Amino acid sequence: MPFSRYVALGDSTTEGLDDPAPDGRGHLGFADRLAARIARENPDLLYANLAVRGRKARQIRVEQLEPALALEPDLATVVGGLNDILRPRVDLDAVAAEMEAMIGALRRSGATVVGATFPDTARIMPLARVVRGRVMAFNEMLRAIAARHGALLVDLEQRGVVDPRLWSADRLHANAAGHERIAASMAEALGLDPEVDPWAPLAPAERLRRRAAVAREAAWIARHLTPWVVRRVRGRSSGDGVLPKRPELLPVEAG
Repeated sequence: MPFSRYVALGDSTTEGLDDPAPDGRGHLGFADRLAARIARENPDLLYANLAVRGRKARQIRVEQLEPALALEPDLATVVGGLNDILRPRVDLDAVAAEMEAMIGALRRSGATVVGATFPDTARIMPLARVVRGRVMAFNEMLRAIAARHGALLVDLEQRGVVDPRLWSADRLHANAAGHERIAASMAEALGLDPEVDPWAPLAPAERLRRRAAVAREAAWIARHLTPWVVRRVRGRSSGDGVLPKRPELLPVEAG
């Protein structure tokens, strides 16, 4: 510290979906929030965000790694793989290899690299129980990759960011409070004082009555799960035609 060139690689989480910007145009997300925190230490920080929603691990590597290396970052965040895990079939070894290729290349370039494991999605989205084993296995792979390359890893599985109140209505993306906590956990990993305690438990939530809970599940299936399944069947992605929101290194306003 202080870092001077931060580049973020990833999918919708890094793009910042469901963390709307205050002006209503676009999204913030943990990467924007982390950049703002680092800019408090170094007002000359430059930041780029190459992430695009819907991207699988191979797409992230193919589309984002070389542009990231060309920007010569001294800090990079790499978060991806969940879009692969949620598919009906997945080769976890192949997904892990893509993640390792990115992390290894960025580390060899001299960048500090921060990644993250995934929380137990079944605690946020009950239907995700079918992929719980995949998530846990992939997290173990990420831990091993980080250890091999000397990367920092925020362990969201071990410490938990699973309160539904930290997640958006689609249950796939963190909301503003969730992104704030992810950013704080990464700041903490980098040795910075986080703006919020990323691991503080929330106050007990009011328990939903059964009828309300059933109605909420039905609404989620209709509004979020069904459109997602339809896109998969049609071979489409939420990221079709979407470009990185911040492809160049630009100054950051301190948060």
